[in-house]
Amino acid sequence: MKHISTVIIGAGQAGLAMSKHLSDRSVAHVVIERGEIANAWINERWDSLRLLTPNWQSRLPGYSYSGDNPDGFMTMPQVTAYLRGYAEHCMAPIEDRTAVTSVSLQGFGYRVDTTKGAWTCDNVVLATGACARAHIPKLADSLPSSVTSLTPMTYKTAAQLDPGGVLVVGASASGMQLAAELRRAGHDVTLSVGAHIRVPRNYRGRDIQWWMDRSGVLETRVDEVDDIDRARRVPSLQLTGDRSFAALDLNTLEALGVEMVGRLAGIRDGFAQFSGSLANQCALSDLKMNRLLDGFDIWAEQQSLSGLGAAERLEPTRVATEPSLELSLRDGRIRTIIWATGYRPDFRWLNLPVFNAKGQLNHSLGVVAPGLYVLGLPFLQRRGSALMDGIGADAEVLSNHLVLNRAHRAA
Repeated sequence: MKHISTVIIGAGQAGLAMSKHLSDRSVAHVVIERGEIANAWINERWDSLRLLTPNWQSRLPGYSYSGDNPDGFMTMPQVTAYLRGYAEHCMAPIEDRTAVTSVSLQGFGYRVDTTKGAWTCDNVVLATGACARAHIPKLADSLPSSVTSLTPMTYKTAAQLDPGGVLVVGASASGMQLAAELRRAGHDVTLSVGAHIRVPRNYRGRDIQWWMDRSGVLETRVDEVDDIDRARRVPSLQLTGDRSFAALDLNTLEALGVEMVGRLAGIRDGFAQFSGSLANQCALSDLKMNRLLDGFDIWAEQQSLSGLGAAERLEPTRVATEPSLELSLRDGRIRTIIWATGYRPDFRWLNLPVFNAKGQLNHSLGVVAPGLYVLGLPFLQRRGSALMDGIGADAEVLSNHLVLNRAHRAA
C-alpha cells in the first residue's frame, strides 16, 4: 500500500487543473484515471460533437488556446489533444487505466482502493465531473422491447440507428443537437420538450459566450442567487458549436421538419404520453431569453461599448395549435428513443456518510468533509464552475483550502 498527501480521482479538465495548482504549491499528489486522459471526451461523446464554448474560452490554469481559430469550436479529437497537451505541460503525475473501487476512512485520512492496488492519503479530490452517467427516467422501464433505447453517451452516429422514426427526449443542448443531426440524416424526429433555455449563438455581432463572460454573468457567486439548488439544476443552453445555425432553437428544428411535443409524462400500454405545457414552456423560455438580452444591452450601455450591432430579438417560438399528446411506440413508427434527459455524477464507490436523503453529495463550495473535496460540478462556487474556463478558479480556491487545512492538521 502506498501513501501520498493527495489523491485526485479523474484526469479530465477538473483533475488536471487541480493537479496544476497542487504542483504549484508543492503538494505531493497522484491523479488516478479509469481510462486515459480525457477519457469521457474520447469514449462517451458522439462523433460530431463540438464544444459549446468558443476556442478562446478554453482556458485552464497556466494554459490557453493558441491556435489560429479562436472563434471556432473544438471537435472531440481536438479537445482530447488539448487536454493531453495540458497534462504534458503540467507534468501531471497520472496513473491511467486504473479504476477506483472504493474510498473509505482510514485513521485521520482516507484509503483509496483501485484495480491496481491501494493508496492511503490525507486528502481526496473528486474530479470525475457532473456527467459521469446519463440520467434515464424510471418510466423508460415501460418501453416496448421493439424500441431501442440510447443516451448521448451511447449514441455515436446516425448510422448506428435502425431505419425509422426517433423520439428524442429533452430539449437542452444535447437533445437539440441530436434532433438536428438525425433529421438531417433522414430520420423522422419527434422532440419531447420540457424546461429549456433558448439563446442566440451570436448577439449584436458577438458570441453569446462573449456576453456571458465579459458582463460577469459566469462569475455570479453562490451567495448571489436566491435558490442555489434550483440554479444547479438549470438546463444547459440551447447551443451548438456549428455556425451554420444562426440559432439552434425550436424554430430551427421545426424548419428542418422536427415535430415538437410536450414533456414526456409517462409511457402506458405502448403509448408515450406528453404534457400539454409545451406552449407555456416555450413562452417562459422566450421571456427569460429576452430578459437576459435586455441585461446585456444595459451592461453594454453602461460600459459605453462601441462597434456592436443593433439590439434585435429572435422571433417568438412557434408552437403548433394542438401538439400531439400521445405517440404510439408499438406501431413501428418510432424505432429509437434517445434520452437526452441530463447527466449525473457517479460516486457509487464513495463509501462515506456524505450524501443527503436523495443520494446527492453534500458539499459547501466544493468542500465535502475535512480533506475531501469535489470539483467540476455545476455552480460549485460560481455560475461558470462546470465550464473548462471556470474550473481553474474553483481549483485554486480548493487547493488553497487544502494547503491551509493541511497546515492546521500539522499544528
